[in-house]
Amino acid sequence: MSGQVIFIDDEAAIRQAVQQWLELSGFSVRTCARAHEALAIVDRGFPGVLISDVRMPDLDGLGLLEKLVALDPELPVIMVTGHGDVPMAVQALRQGAYDFIEKPFTPERLLDSVRRAQDKRRLVCENRQLREQFTRKGRIESMLLGVSRAMEHLRRQVLELAGTDVNVLIRGDTGSGKEQVARCLHDFSPRARNPFVALNCAAIPETIFESELFGHESGAFTGAQGKRIGRIEHAHGGTLFLDEIESMPLAQQVKLLRVLQERTLERLGSNRSIEVDLRVISAAKPDLLEEVRGGRFREDLLYRLNVAELHIPPLRDRREDIPLLFDHFATQAAQRHGRNPVPASPAELAQLLSHDWPGNVRELINAAERHALGLTPPPPTPAPTAVAGTSLADQMEAFEAQCLHNALQQHKGNISEVMAQLQLPRRTLNEKMQRHGLSRSDYLPAGAADS
Repeated sequence: MSGQVIFIDDEAAIRQAVQQWLELSGFSVRTCARAHEALAIVDRGFPGVLISDVRMPDLDGLGLLEKLVALDPELPVIMVTGHGDVPMAVQALRQGAYDFIEKPFTPERLLDSVRRAQDKRRLVCENRQLREQFTRKGRIESMLLGVSRAMEHLRRQVLELAGTDVNVLIRGDTGSGKEQVARCLHDFSPRARNPFVALNCAAIPETIFESELFGHESGAFTGAQGKRIGRIEHAHGGTLFLDEIESMPLAQQVKLLRVLQERTLERLGSNRSIEVDLRVISAAKPDLLEEVRGGRFREDLLYRLNVAELHIPPLRDRREDIPLLFDHFATQAAQRHGRNPVPASPAELAQLLSHDWPGNVRELINAAERHALGLTPPPPTPAPTAVAGTSLADQMEAFEAQCLHNALQQHKGNISEVMAQLQLPRRTLNEKMQRHGLSRSDYLPAGAADS
């Protein structure tokens, strides 16, 4: 297939002839008799070319061109006229038309213009896609921090799943960042402009769980003085995040399953069905299959929720991320409290790397906050012996990565100053930065060029 073409002309015979010419050359062609028909099917992401007659009833070709240029200035539009109107051709080109063809024209003249326009459009779309991928990658790296392979894999999975509409189950220990992952799945999805509604199932008393989830009408129960929109209904068009889903009462699991199957709900005290469109992301600490075997979780609901599964590794299994995370959270805390950021000393880093972090990232944030305030950290829990990732080589790698990060941050990406401070030749510095996944461009001041 050579590409997509939309051809607009109010004469049926011309539409049919052009469609045949282009389809014989491998193009996918859609014809329209009016300009408004084309506007209804074209968006900024349209990957093809438009060809339009100039003289048409209602909205003419120049009016259509004006609207298409406003939609996407880089969309190729070829104008066709049978009147030999040179001033009109000049005006169309000035307005942003890609080319201007006078009737009667040969198939070869039209095909030549369409092929050139399609090549241009393909390049534009590819460049946009690359820019979007680069932007998304940069954004997610600032939201899910870490240089470990585990975090690189997690970020890649999140970006892949964000573009789908499947329900996702997130597994991870307490404090590992499950809600942050859920937020990324929403923020990088087509639902990003709609609500992200979070509910911790373990924090809701069972007596009000149904009202909290499904809402209620006035007078539905004692104390229900007004209508209330539930969390599911509030998430319409967006994402519902159910944390600690294993704590959801069995009676509510049945009702949630029905919502997921039928895409409707009924508020407490009402018989009216309300349509809902939402994606459900749930999070659990235990293995829900074990909960199913124990009779505490419905198997049919599990299969609805766990279309795809993400696993967040505990902090003790990605110790190389600890220096970067600690520095990030300590800097944030210092800024909040009006303090100057103070880098962790080598002794502090060694202590951080040897700690087992049972509270995961949440515990690390607390330690960073105390560090920023100059408070003595609580005595660390000794790490168990022979824990993976605590070898001397691993600790030295993490410490080296942190030293490079601190120097690049201090000198705002100035490589010459970093080389002087660390007493490293350029080639060695480049090799170490590449090995640790550090890029000079990430440390440059806003608006500075990376040369």
